[in-house]
Amino acid sequence: MLLNILWYFVIFSFCGWFANGLRTMFVDKRFYNKGFLTSPFCPSYGFCSVICYIVMNPFSGNKIILFLGSAILLSALVVLIGFTTKKVLGFNPWDFTDSFLNIGIYITLPYALFLGVLGTILVGLIIPILNTVLEIVPFKVSLIIVLSVFALILIDYVFSIVTVIKLKHKIKQFNGISDLIGNDIPKEKVNELEQNYNKLFKENILRRRLTSAFPDLTSTFYVKQIAAKISEIKADNMKEYTQVYESKDEKPFAFGLCFTKLFYLFFIGSLLGTIFETVWTIITEGHFEIRVGMVYGPFIPVYGGGACFLSLVLYKLYKLSDTFIFVISAFVGAGFEYFCSWIQETLLGTVSWDYSDTPFNFNGRTNLMFALIWGFLGLVWVRYLYPWIAKLIEKIPKKTGAIITTFLIVFMMFNAIMSCSSIYRWQQRDLGVSASNSFEKYLDVHFNDEHMNFLFPHMQNADETGVS
Repeated sequence: MLLNILWYFVIFSFCGWFANGLRTMFVDKRFYNKGFLTSPFCPSYGFCSVICYIVMNPFSGNKIILFLGSAILLSALVVLIGFTTKKVLGFNPWDFTDSFLNIGIYITLPYALFLGVLGTILVGLIIPILNTVLEIVPFKVSLIIVLSVFALILIDYVFSIVTVIKLKHKIKQFNGISDLIGNDIPKEKVNELEQNYNKLFKENILRRRLTSAFPDLTSTFYVKQIAAKISEIKADNMKEYTQVYESKDEKPFAFGLCFTKLFYLFFIGSLLGTIFETVWTIITEGHFEIRVGMVYGPFIPVYGGGACFLSLVLYKLYKLSDTFIFVISAFVGAGFEYFCSWIQETLLGTVSWDYSDTPFNFNGRTNLMFALIWGFLGLVWVRYLYPWIAKLIEKIPKKTGAIITTFLIVFMMFNAIMSCSSIYRWQQRDLGVSASNSFEKYLDVHFNDEHMNFLFPHMQNADETGVS
């Protein structure tokens, strides 16, 4: 069901984009992308279709209730999306003020009835046919394709939002120019400022496309309410990369990218990795499953190491554009994942993940889809998560921090030794090798096969997989 819902979102997002293109072809005499994203998807259509199906499917047997319910539900969603876009981004995605029988800005009575017809056809006819087609596609192939497209839509959405926010922030700098310019300013200077204002909307392909799709972006009327809080957070986050203290005593605990800071990043990243893997399992496999990388505590060292590695590589590159940071993070993250798989196989003779049966994989150790996910995570990490986590770490009192750090380092070292020993002993038992000392007997009792299978359900011997 979850897989099918993702497919509904992707397919109807594309259909919405295509329908918008056809409408512009008849109205404006040309086919062009009038959606918010650069890619051929309109997520609002996919979102509304999924909600309509989930809510109205129980009433699919009663066409009248299905029609009226779809009309009311989809109209409410259209109004909600329009209102939210106006509040968050500062412009109207559509405006029916001058339309026939309009109900406010975002909906009209004829359009609401049309949505009712669409919802009835969608729930009663299109999705049942679509379900039949989706059953033909092998599960793994279907999962990989839909998650890859969903990741593309998500990345595109983030880039588009960042582009609008940056554009609006620059527009704000030009607002009120007439109040700042005195009578002694030459006319040439005023013309230059006006030309620079117009260039804002032509600096790159994303801006040109967005201003073409949403002309309201070029109007100062719609940029009075700028997303100032986001800009403020981002500007404040940059201090973590640039702040300087004159003396050592003034520096807070674990200041800068020192060993202590990196250890805490490893510790926190390992925790976040466990949360991410748990949510990922629920979404992709539909059930709860324990996924850890150590025998004590909810830690997955690959994510902790990834957090440290990304920080080391990108710490001095924070001034780069979001696109460059995304690309670098994708390469670095995928490379680090490949390296961790190779190290685990080399030292322990096991692998915890195998992507040999996925498209665009690299020796089964990583693949293109996860490289894109690493790129997205790296961008979010550099811009928001790392500065925020770094500030929390630096708020720890120095003496208290030294004690906590020492305890955690000893604990994690002990955890790593016990984890490697337990895995090694697990393999020995599988080969029929008996315990030769008291420590191995302790491992056999406290970390028996049942317990190890519970902690590491996907760990396999390297020779049993396609990883090479």
